[in-house]
Amino acid sequence: MKKPVVALLGRPNVGKSTIFNRLVGKKISIIEDTPGITRDRIYGSVTYRDYNFHLIDTGGIDLENMTFNDVIKAQAELAIDEADVVIFVVDAKEGLTTNDFAVRDMLMKSNKPVIVAINKCDSSAIKETEYEFYELGFDTYLKVSGENNIGIYELLEEIIKNFEPVKEEDTNKLKFSIIGRPNVGKSSLVNALLNEDRVIVSEVAGTTRDAVDTNFIYHGQDCVVIDTAGMRKKGKVYENVERYSLLRSMKAIDRSDVCCLVINAEEGIIEHDKHIAGYAIEAGKAIVLVVNKWDTVNDKDSEMRKWKKDIENNFQFISYAPVVFLSAKTHKRIHTLMPEILKAYENSRREIKTSVLNDVIMDAYALNLPPSYKGKRLKIYFSTQVKTCPPTFNIQVNSKGLIHFSYERYLENKLRESFDFTGTPIVLQFKNKGENN
Repeated sequence: MKKPVVALLGRPNVGKSTIFNRLVGKKISIIEDTPGITRDRIYGSVTYRDYNFHLIDTGGIDLENMTFNDVIKAQAELAIDEADVVIFVVDAKEGLTTNDFAVRDMLMKSNKPVIVAINKCDSSAIKETEYEFYELGFDTYLKVSGENNIGIYELLEEIIKNFEPVKEEDTNKLKFSIIGRPNVGKSSLVNALLNEDRVIVSEVAGTTRDAVDTNFIYHGQDCVVIDTAGMRKKGKVYENVERYSLLRSMKAIDRSDVCCLVINAEEGIIEHDKHIAGYAIEAGKAIVLVVNKWDTVNDKDSEMRKWKKDIENNFQFISYAPVVFLSAKTHKRIHTLMPEILKAYENSRREIKTSVLNDVIMDAYALNLPPSYKGKRLKIYFSTQVKTCPPTFNIQVNSKGLIHFSYERYLENKLRESFDFTGTPIVLQFKNKGENN
């Protein structure tokens, strides 16, 4: 099911990032009084009642000649293009400015639903100025204060008016996405996969406007591959802004059981690859790393050793992810990918018997007692698995404040030694004895 997209737009320093953090519930955007501090689009996910949507925070649009303003404007245009609803943030204390009208003109051309959020409405002194914002010509206006959490629930209610509640999807199909930066060979990889003799293909329209879902059967397993590539619009704006790929990857990640992160063997690993992997892990998805364009590598044995070392150094946070080296262009080693996807999928759905789980956790505890802190030592009482995708475990302890990240990592490693969780994250939730799950 398509997750809607909401974009925050406005001139610099009107409080977009503060509202973003309120809606997302985390401090993701950097908040400073310096105008223009948010230069890139920042992405988050919002859950409210039975609704869920992506949220984009954009840099402030300023008509003054700033060196990075063209990029900000381009990113704002991309955010508007992606958005199902736009929140136009204005400053109640400063009133309308030339930059507000510049943003208004961009939004009028888009024909997207617009909610004007009159921010900083936390003083009676601005009551007389709020009516001037009706001059902008939109239909919906709300008074809010991101800083003081005023009007945020009303804003959420207005946002979800035209959205559908989240629905359960068919769990019998393995849904995997091909994600990554532009030009790493994602579309070629999909085509190569579907050309395998063992694959039965039937194409259906995608559930998002920028992806095509393809149903196929692999060794008796119903599969859906979600392709996020090859759909970029023409024009310099889209060609020059590489981060445009991130939102499309996020939307594909949400609908996937397994994410295949494609890396270009010609270019090596860059920071953006790690960002995209981070979103997949944050979403709790199983992951497979795919080094594509392996046909361009000469000394393959030597280069594979170097690549494995490079991946180990750059992707320490997903050391459990399998790595596949292949060429979508020549189809060499293409047969190695689907088995790893299936394995990661099965491992993400793995259920461990409570008795066996407790044996492993208590053995690990006895083997390596956690250090005491201020005369207190962590005690583990009982463990149980509470969900899959990803496998999530509740561990009852005497005081979860005594948990150190290194000991949590130790317990995770012991679980991975005992059970095959290759390709999937696992989550440990520590609960005080008697605390509700």
